[in-house]
Amino acid sequence: MSHAKSAERVVRDIQRKTRRRFSAEEKIRIILEGLRGEESIASLCRREGLNPNLYYRWSTEFLEAGKKRLLGDTTREATSTEVADVRKGFAKVGQPVFPELAAAANQVLPQP
Repeated sequence: MSHAKSAERVVRDIQRKTRRRFSAEEKIRIILEGLRGEESIASLCRREGLNPNLYYRWSTEFLEAGKKRLLGDTTREATSTEVADVRKGFAKVGQPVFPELAAAANQVLPQP
């Protein structure tokens, strides 16, 4: 039994080490090639050595990110600890260093 488990572990380790990592630039290049429509997605994926499901996941994420960017919906949400730290800093100083930033933050951030 332990031999079978160790063999499975060896296979998993090999798969991890041989799994290809694509940079953001490579992903964008592949997605744009697919969007051009000069060849089928299946042949593009065969040529690039990736599963078509992965291509479609990337293209969906790419298009959704573009849509959010165009809508201006790319603001990063602050964590509650970051918000608390900012509020503590404002309380220590007594007045915000940048009053217009503080006014905007008060409109966007929920009050405790």
